[in-house]
Amino acid sequence: MDVKSLEAVALSIRSLTMDAIQKANSGHPGLPLGCAELAAVLYGEILKHNPQNSSWVDRDRFILSAGHGSMLLYSILHLSGYKVSLEDIQSFRQVGSACPGHPEYGDTDGVECTSGPLGQGIAVAVGEAIAEAMLAARFNTEEYTVVDHYTYSLVGEGCLMEGVSSEASSLAGHLKLGKLVVFYDENKISIDGSTDITFTEDIAGRYRAYGWQVLSGDMYDIEGIYRLVEEAKKDKEHPTLIMLKSVIGKGTPYAGLSKAHGSPLGEENIALSKKNLGLDPEKKFYVLPEAYKYFENKEKLFEESEKKWKQTFEAWARTYPDKKNQWDAMFSGEGCAVELPQYAVGDSVATRSASGKVLPSIAKAYPCLVGGSADLEGPNSTALKDYGVFSPENRAGRTIRFGIREFAMAAISSGITLHGGLRGFCATFAVFVDYARAALRLAALMKLPVIYILTHDSIYVGEDGPTHQPIETLASLRGIPGVQVLRPGDAEETNLAWTMAMAAKNHPVCLMLSRQNLTVYEKEDADWKHTIECGGYIVKQGDINPDVTILATGSEVNLALQAANLVKDKKVRVVSVIDRELFASQPKTLRDMIIGSPAKVVVAEAGIKMGWESFVTAQENIFCLSSFGTSGPGGKVAEHFGFTAEKLAELIQK
Repeated sequence: MDVKSLEAVALSIRSLTMDAIQKANSGHPGLPLGCAELAAVLYGEILKHNPQNSSWVDRDRFILSAGHGSMLLYSILHLSGYKVSLEDIQSFRQVGSACPGHPEYGDTDGVECTSGPLGQGIAVAVGEAIAEAMLAARFNTEEYTVVDHYTYSLVGEGCLMEGVSSEASSLAGHLKLGKLVVFYDENKISIDGSTDITFTEDIAGRYRAYGWQVLSGDMYDIEGIYRLVEEAKKDKEHPTLIMLKSVIGKGTPYAGLSKAHGSPLGEENIALSKKNLGLDPEKKFYVLPEAYKYFENKEKLFEESEKKWKQTFEAWARTYPDKKNQWDAMFSGEGCAVELPQYAVGDSVATRSASGKVLPSIAKAYPCLVGGSADLEGPNSTALKDYGVFSPENRAGRTIRFGIREFAMAAISSGITLHGGLRGFCATFAVFVDYARAALRLAALMKLPVIYILTHDSIYVGEDGPTHQPIETLASLRGIPGVQVLRPGDAEETNLAWTMAMAAKNHPVCLMLSRQNLTVYEKEDADWKHTIECGGYIVKQGDINPDVTILATGSEVNLALQAANLVKDKKVRVVSVIDRELFASQPKTLRDMIIGSPAKVVVAEAGIKMGWESFVTAQENIFCLSSFGTSGPGGKVAEHFGFTAEKLAELIQK
């Protein structure tokens, strides 16, 4: 190992970090200055990667969970040969830059995931490690190993304070993800000062209790870090936490102080720091020639590593053409035709149950689909009984039992999907998606087609009461840019909701499903299975020129049909709006054709009215809820709030 050159790499990381943050007048110098040696040895000696091809399937993954330290990542990506130029670094934190304030998936070559909200990166890393284990079990053979890589992450105190890291780490230990290695930047500093003011727990003891191997060392011992990783790799049954004692802002006047965390150092302090580190204060964005030379000498080794894998992969593909075909299908995300369950008009089926009936067919058609629920496999109807449960004993299982860990579940599902080859889904009660919301938001930012099965979607949950009855949830999910929310009205629509969800390639999808049974209704639009892809379609025509059109979603389509039948002196059209935002985005001519030209448009949805205002001319025509629910049988709860077909009929007749 060329330690001297790696020290030059670390020094160059510090040089680039100080200047980039100062030029931007914004950023977090503390972590990059404190962890530069780790980045140098990780990208120089530890990672199996090829900077010339950041999408190599069998590369090791590195996720910077402490995303505020982004200049550490951008600097080492530049130095090691990824498509991150010096000009990119010089435009750090500027609009359109390939080096945004926090790492953003898709913006920067070599960045594996969007990180920044602390703790989510380690949870995503758990998902990546799960994906590696699943794919290895499916595709490796006695003769050929085509999936064999590690997942690494760097966390700080902030990541470990956030509850999501506990959820994810607990599950990783339970699942014995031995190819997950997490580095802990143990500098004992947070924004408000020493971590002693809030964070005095036994981290090593905590992680051993999770079922992790815990190792410790010095952030500035390059050879020691390498040895620790080698030791970590020997343990195949436990993820490893490597605790590295460090100094935040190393080499600066603010070394070891909270001042080093999140502000530019200032020109005067940078000059002092550079002198302290042996750099010329007059040279901006300076990289030591030895650093560039080191990675230039590594280039052929990196390329050879991928070339050797490709040779193995090609031999495997020739020997196992069926496996290769499945590989291609899974990595493209494509599936074959889905055999949909059949229903008759009048059948009474909860849409959560209908989802559970179609899910095995979806899983059969799409071998990439894997996932599960937050300890609600029965209520969410998410079992993939024919495909086994993922466990230390069965890495090929496709059902993941996440336990009661909604936040980690959602972030892990993102990691599974980011990995490639697999598409994650997860499930919980709709009201508990708030626990997962931060991860759902990041999935939307990353344009990941994760599917969220959200059941028990309204006050009709009943006896469990207002804590379990989502009122504002639909509106809040629709408010996240890029999230598709599908609320089918019966079992047949649920089939189509799933096919729409699987067709999504660059955004998350939420399936909002009922606990209570819903009657399968006749659809008067003969082409409804295609029209529904516009977000809404005519269920009951009423007339070519209706007096009133009801726009309803989910269980309220049945309610609207009942109300329409109670009104004898008006021609009432009922439209099922499975996806409000998609319907709203259609050309006006198409929406007008579906809605008609009624004197009045009424909206019916068992949630708050937010977002429906533009669909009606008078706000009193929005038949929604404005308060939390209450405990009691679902039907009685609806009566209590006046949320009945009779009350809707009264509104129509006004």
